[in-house]
Amino acid sequence: MSATFADLKNQPDVQSALSGIDARQQQMVDTVLAWSRVNSGSRNLGGLDEMERLILDAFKVLSPEVELIDLDDGEAVNEAGEVVTVKNGRTIRLFKRPTANRKVLMTGHTDTVFALDHKFQEPVWLDDNTINGPGVADMKGGIIVILNALMAFEETALAQNVGWEILLSPDEETGSLASAKILAERAKAADIGLTYEPALADGTLAGARKGSGNYTLVVRGKAAHAGREFFNGRNAVVALSSMITALASLTGEREDMTVNPAVIKGGVAPNVVPDMAWCRFNVRLKEPEHAEYFERKVREIVAAWDGVDRYTVTLHGGINRPPKALSDANIMLMEAIKACGAELGIKVDYVPTGGCCEGNNLAAAGLPNVDTLGVRGGMIHSADEFVCVDSFKERAKLSALILMAFASGQLDDVVKAKGRDA
Repeated sequence: MSATFADLKNQPDVQSALSGIDARQQQMVDTVLAWSRVNSGSRNLGGLDEMERLILDAFKVLSPEVELIDLDDGEAVNEAGEVVTVKNGRTIRLFKRPTANRKVLMTGHTDTVFALDHKFQEPVWLDDNTINGPGVADMKGGIIVILNALMAFEETALAQNVGWEILLSPDEETGSLASAKILAERAKAADIGLTYEPALADGTLAGARKGSGNYTLVVRGKAAHAGREFFNGRNAVVALSSMITALASLTGEREDMTVNPAVIKGGVAPNVVPDMAWCRFNVRLKEPEHAEYFERKVREIVAAWDGVDRYTVTLHGGINRPPKALSDANIMLMEAIKACGAELGIKVDYVPTGGCCEGNNLAAAGLPNVDTLGVRGGMIHSADEFVCVDSFKERAKLSALILMAFASGQLDDVVKAKGRDA
């Protein structure tokens, strides 16, 4: 296989296209600095609109067809334990040659985890090869990799053999709840998937991924004066505490299953028996069948308290990303990408991870994918997030060569295996 990839890399038009990526290195760095200064937290619709404008302007060079998809409103539990409606942004869909015989779906997201009032808003240079800034790795840097890989790909005659499609979601950091159906629908129309979450700082990519679910448990009791009428009250905090202990005890009940009670609120004053308390918690699952077990156990915990002794308990949320198991086709795609990397002098290794991303959604829809093809970086979801600057051209070249290999038929065995896996 490696000799075939070498033949491809040595073609004059391919060499020229890859060299063009080198020439755009500074442009990529300037772009990530500018985009990082735009706050696009998942609930900052104005910032997401600004990112949409910047991205559409940047991608004009590819002359894609454009579809902007308004996402359905979502639901969330507010500080008062009430279910409220939340607005979502728009998914950006860019595509070209949709009737081509070979189709690739490239996905990413425009949102970050940093709200408009978060202290982390400005990128700074840490050293000659490291920028610290919101979204520089996760994943504004990844979107820049997509753009420059496709710019190089479109310079070659091979591009005519592939229909490419890009989906950029505004809600990935909140679980892709509203964009999930779009991801599933478009995954079914593609042969392979490429997703642009950041690689680790040393270049390692993610392989298998755990599944994840986010929940909020709301307990309502009865308020009372803590001195005069203590026994007339029903302490929601105490009841919730017992349920949290039961939830936490589910960790390890199935292999590598973890339950993380993470955010808790309840009560108004020390001299008042609290009538409401809630807890937000997360579960991580290694195997798809573990989801059924976990949800059954949670229902049992809720049933043990709901309606008992004048308590009411409600559960919100669910499993939003199933585990990403590696099909035969997915393993073959991973090996092909490893071979592409070798031809460019890029060492590609894979490790399983407890993290989740859109790669979980694509795999659940039957699409083999590799989901950490973005820049090298680290400390994501924190104010220490950083990107390795030299990885812009490196990762854009890797994706460009993957696309060229796909266009020249060198990944056709992956597509055939996908059909068998189905």
